[in-house]
Amino acid sequence: MKRIFLKSMMAAAAVALTLPVMAQTKLKWAHVYETSEPYHTESVWAAEEIKKRSNGKFEIQVFPASSLGKETDINQGMTLGTVDMIISGTSFAARSYPRIGIAYYPFIFRDGDHLLAYGKSDVFKEMIDGYRAKTGIQILAYTYYGARHTTAQKAFTDCAGLKGMKMRVPDVPAYRAMPESCGANPTPIAFAEVYLALQNGTVDSQENPLPTIEAKKFYEVQKHIMLTGHIVDGLTTQVAPHVWNKLSDAEKKMFTDVAQEAATRASNKIKAREAELVDEFKKKGLGVHVVNRKSFVDAVLKAKPLNSMGFDQKDYDRIVAVK
Repeated sequence: MKRIFLKSMMAAAAVALTLPVMAQTKLKWAHVYETSEPYHTESVWAAEEIKKRSNGKFEIQVFPASSLGKETDINQGMTLGTVDMIISGTSFAARSYPRIGIAYYPFIFRDGDHLLAYGKSDVFKEMIDGYRAKTGIQILAYTYYGARHTTAQKAFTDCAGLKGMKMRVPDVPAYRAMPESCGANPTPIAFAEVYLALQNGTVDSQENPLPTIEAKKFYEVQKHIMLTGHIVDGLTTQVAPHVWNKLSDAEKKMFTDVAQEAATRASNKIKAREAELVDEFKKKGLGVHVVNRKSFVDAVLKAKPLNSMGFDQKDYDRIVAVK
């Protein structure tokens, strides 16, 4: 009986050795956001979902909080082959493919829903194709990051109210466009120094999404929030060419479907938090003000026309028309 049992075990082992073993593909997914933020939690969900839908073929590890490098580094890593997937703003993609940077032109989006509708539009598909043709990188999804609003010591409701005000902005033309158009004095200051600059009066004003205003406690040193929403920001989920080009059509669809589901989940969380923060800031005693948006739009279009920033009027018109 013992010999029969051993022979049976050996036969079973021999059969097992002849069965095909599916090779596992390990991927690195990097971003610069904190582990508490939806961009990370939904990336982790997406990584697990891709693993599940591929029956374990793809093992994706998500690296948050710049653990694989700053945003410039991880974007470069996509072409160097050191990173396989990233979440990143389109301003970095625009360095290689300037056309896609039009999304940062002030007031091009009405709100977060408009940005998300643009992410599903034909014009954005053209942007994706153009970016891939230039870099080989595939954009899978577009996530809402937040609308940038203005804080200040005094309230205002139109473009003229910014005249003469010292306003901290990132040192990038798209971010300077609105304050310059309204006669403000844009003042580049390192992000880490903004709170102190507001506190000691080096600048009168700054602009950021509501969750950032909360996280950096700018509300402690500013009395008013103006809902200018001058730049509605988004993030793209991208796959490197050395990965994308090896995927089957079915796998490409699966990666895209999962990334878009994750983007929708994250976008909904960000929109909900923004809505909560308006009331929370009011409860803290801040003035929260709706502005005359048209006065800002007209000033930007006059002082900073599209062609002066290298953008195309047809792209602008198509994006504005997206419903």
